[in-house]
Amino acid sequence: MKSVSPNIFVTDINQTISFYKQLGFILTITVPEEGNFIFAMMTCGNVTFMFQTLESLGNDLPIISRQNGGSLLLYIQTDEIRKFYDRIKHKVRVVKELEKTFYGATEFSIEDNNGYLLTFAEDEE
Repeated sequence: MKSVSPNIFVTDINQTISFYKQLGFILTITVPEEGNFIFAMMTCGNVTFMFQTLESLGNDLPIISRQNGGSLLLYIQTDEIRKFYDRIKHKVRVVKELEKTFYGATEFSIEDNNGYLLTFAEDEE
């Protein structure tokens, strides 16, 4: 295995692109290339997320839930977490404030525009 890139199902790709750009992600691929997107890939450092509309699935993969959000937490390790937190905390919905955990990581959690939970973490010295 070489990597994992979650394919996250969303209702509005354009809103999702705008939200993730606030976090520092860069849009790398869209389908179609212009117009109303049904798929987008975004990267930030070594992290890659794919976003796809539920409508584009049609009847393929009926096991996938057809609702926003869900019981999924995306755990993202980062550097300079305190600077990152200060930069975005007023632009997003913070679910869990910046804190040092019992296992030694410094973390905070936010909810993205689709109801998914993102936890950012750094193993600070």
